[in-house]
Amino acid sequence: MEIDLLSELSNIVQLLLENKLLTTVGVVVAVSLVRRLILRHIRGDSNFLSEDQRKWMSRTKNGAFTTLLLFLFLFWNTEINEFALSLTAIAVAVVVASKEIILCFTGSIQRASSRSFRIGDWIEVGNTRGEVIEHNLMATKIQEIDTHNGHYCYTGKTATLPNSLFFATTVKNLNFMKRYVYHHFHLVIRGDINLYPHIPALLARIDDHSEDFMDIARRYNHVIERHAGVDLPGPEPHLYLSHTETGEQLVHVRLFCPTERAAELEQLIREDIMTLYCEKLLPIADGKQLEAEEPQTTDTSVPLANA
Repeated sequence: MEIDLLSELSNIVQLLLENKLLTTVGVVVAVSLVRRLILRHIRGDSNFLSEDQRKWMSRTKNGAFTTLLLFLFLFWNTEINEFALSLTAIAVAVVVASKEIILCFTGSIQRASSRSFRIGDWIEVGNTRGEVIEHNLMATKIQEIDTHNGHYCYTGKTATLPNSLFFATTVKNLNFMKRYVYHHFHLVIRGDINLYPHIPALLARIDDHSEDFMDIARRYNHVIERHAGVDLPGPEPHLYLSHTETGEQLVHVRLFCPTERAAELEQLIREDIMTLYCEKLLPIADGKQLEAEEPQTTDTSVPLANA
């Protein structure tokens, strides 16, 4: 009985070895099913993925791909060697044709060796900014973030970047911006108005808006300085004035604030500046303009001589 069972197993193994295509299809299907079950277990019933979930999902995908690639290489080793020998004459053409694929693989190695970013980091590649949600040997997938308009929120778009970009394009790690950010904006003030005496009052209003998080901002700014090894601008709000080419005044404001509150604080500060402008500065400017436009009247009459 045992001999018959071993004989049947031996026949099955021999059949699978002879029919490599059927075996390969079976292994691919099995690895795909296991990969899908593990990903489903990691995701669970949550609607939004956490950073740890994304890390384990990426590790599962990369592990399944690596396992499948290793199996195919070992299982088809003889055929691959014969095929490689037959490609000797056209090796240069193959290298040229697979240039982008090679660059993607080497770009992945460069990313891993330099540790420029990991899953969950905010990065900027060219004009694209986003949070890394997945990376593999060929490409890196990011969830796009709108930082150009000062909102620091997700746009709902997903960008897939080939790893070959990491050789030709600078990769900036914006990870510290996930919590706190240096937020810059400016306002245009028209009219011949002296704003310098009002800067202390505006800074006091900004301090009032920043009072609840300023202690944490100082500590976080210190942590960033120690990690980066450079002397960064302090967390205190900063306000300064400049002029445009046409003569209007520009009020520049710089804040170190929580990223999710940057847009809200900008609107509050804009409201304070415009309230000051409309209630105190605009009437003064209008009065100066009326005085400048008021016509000068002179008495040109000639008195009559006494008879």
